[in-house]
Amino acid sequence: MSELKNYMLGDYRSILKYSEQINRYGLSKLPPLIISCAITGAQHGAEANMNLPETAEAQAQSTYDAYNAGASLVHVHARNPQNLAVDTSNSEDYKRVNHLIREKCPEIIINNTCIGGRLLDVDQGTISDKLHVSLPACPEVASIDIATTTNRIKMKGRKPPLTGGHSEDWVKHFDYVMTDDNAVEILNEMKQYGIKPEWEMYNITDIKQLNRLMATGIVEEPYWIQMLFGGNGVQPSAQSLMLAADLLPEKSLFSVIAIGGTAPSISALAIILGHHVRVGLEDAVYYAPHQKAESNAQLVERVVKLARLLGREVATPAQAREMLGLGAPRAYD
Repeated sequence: MSELKNYMLGDYRSILKYSEQINRYGLSKLPPLIISCAITGAQHGAEANMNLPETAEAQAQSTYDAYNAGASLVHVHARNPQNLAVDTSNSEDYKRVNHLIREKCPEIIINNTCIGGRLLDVDQGTISDKLHVSLPACPEVASIDIATTTNRIKMKGRKPPLTGGHSEDWVKHFDYVMTDDNAVEILNEMKQYGIKPEWEMYNITDIKQLNRLMATGIVEEPYWIQMLFGGNGVQPSAQSLMLAADLLPEKSLFSVIAIGGTAPSISALAIILGHHVRVGLEDAVYYAPHQKAESNAQLVERVVKLARLLGREVATPAQAREMLGLGAPRAYD
């Protein structure tokens, strides 16, 4: 599969290269589509959709179903076993989830959220320590959020049989900052654990910070880059997606995170343009207007169907590993 190493942004994004390939081969010569599945997330939980997995066992089963549906990478937020409404602050919980996932999915790429930056509490005038609890669990890939962003998220109350968290609807404040120095610290820590960074961005202007960090030489090619479209991310449009792709480094693989109702259209556009796609209940609890998603697998299946209808190959985990420059699947005892 050595030809897969030529499937970087710089190999196909120019109008002339893209047009020549499409005219002759349709989408069949574009990179195999890497489908990531974000199974749980850190914001809403099962109160938003009872099919969202919160326990380690449910996360492993949901990953298995998404893996069989066509996902080659899973993005994991481990929850606190004593309070499933929130993310864990214990790396042992990530180790457990990774172990259970690997037992069920021997080839899937395991990606743990790292985040890496700091959360602000404007009311209290405080700033958290840098967020990196997952790194001792040694995921193969970890997301690092290159962003400065603020948001107010309407959250549903958790009703029985759900426990923990707020019982009534409430508004969550999300104020986050990532400095260059902070990012360098996290990237050095990732390197010590042998973890590949997944760059996660909320705005096109975040690419400036990304380029500064890449100029340090601290991260090796190929770069694995995700960008949010919709929600608190970039305006979900063809123009913004194509502009982002044009501004990214040539030796990159670019994946879109389509939030909420933007998922089908932004995913289809990414497939057509040769990019990659992330879906999952972290990003969209609805499958269609007024229709909640039945599972993470259902969201993956839709992307697979879109790709096949459009003539784009879906990457196997082995193909995704080669494209991302990863080795054999990591074992978790």
